Order: sequence, then C-alpha cells, then structure tokens
Amino acid sequence: MIPAPDICSNSISYCNMEDKELLKWLKEWFERFIGRFDRLDDNLQQISGRYNFLNGERLLDNQDVCQLLHVSKRTLQRYRTSGELPYQTIYHKTYYRESDVEAFIKSHFSKGGDPEKPDRDG
Repeated sequence: MIPAPDICSNSISYCNMEDKELLKWLKEWFERFIGRFDRLDDNLQQISGRYNFLNGERLLDNQDVCQLLHVSKRTLQRYRTSGELPYQTIYHKTYYRESDVEAFIKSHFSKGGDPEKPDRDG
C-alpha cells in the first residue's frame, strides 16, 4: 500500500493553524449541540407534567419536600404553620417554590445536623 502524501510537509505552521481552527470549530459546534440537548431536556420535563411550574419556577409538592428535607409530613406542616417555609395552595394542593425550599435549607440546616432540629443559631 502506498502511503498518502504529506500535504503539510511544506508549511507546517499553516497545517497547525488549520488544525487549531478545526478543533475550535468542532468544540464550538459540540457545545451548541449539547446546549440544544439541555434545552430539549428542560422542555421535556416541563411538558411531561412531572413537575409543576409557576412563572417559570419549579413547584415542589409535600412529598417532594419531605423527601428532600428528610422530614415527616407533620414536621413539614409545622414549618408551614410557623411561617418558616413559604407555600402556596393551588386547587387545594400545597406547593413550595424551589427557591423558597433552597433558602429554607440554607438558613435552617447545618452541615451534618439533625434535619428534625433546625439550626437556629444562624
């Protein structure tokens, strides 16, 4: 078998530049490609109905929050009643905005602490 001629033998820097440009183009194309998959995944989650959204923000129900916080339904009810965890009732069902739950976690749970006993020191 005859080896293919080396096109780059006369101008090595030119070929390296082409390779760099090609790699840059491929990287940008791949990032756009993956970005489209990420957007598609987000759209499918919204369409699937698994999660509810209000004004573009994900809503969690009692079961989601209980599992996330590792607390009982009664403890979750105490957080609601005391006003520590904001909630909304929509069609007789209780929902929590994801951002409110994240803020609650940051302000009430210490690293490695007991989730049934919130950290009230700060």
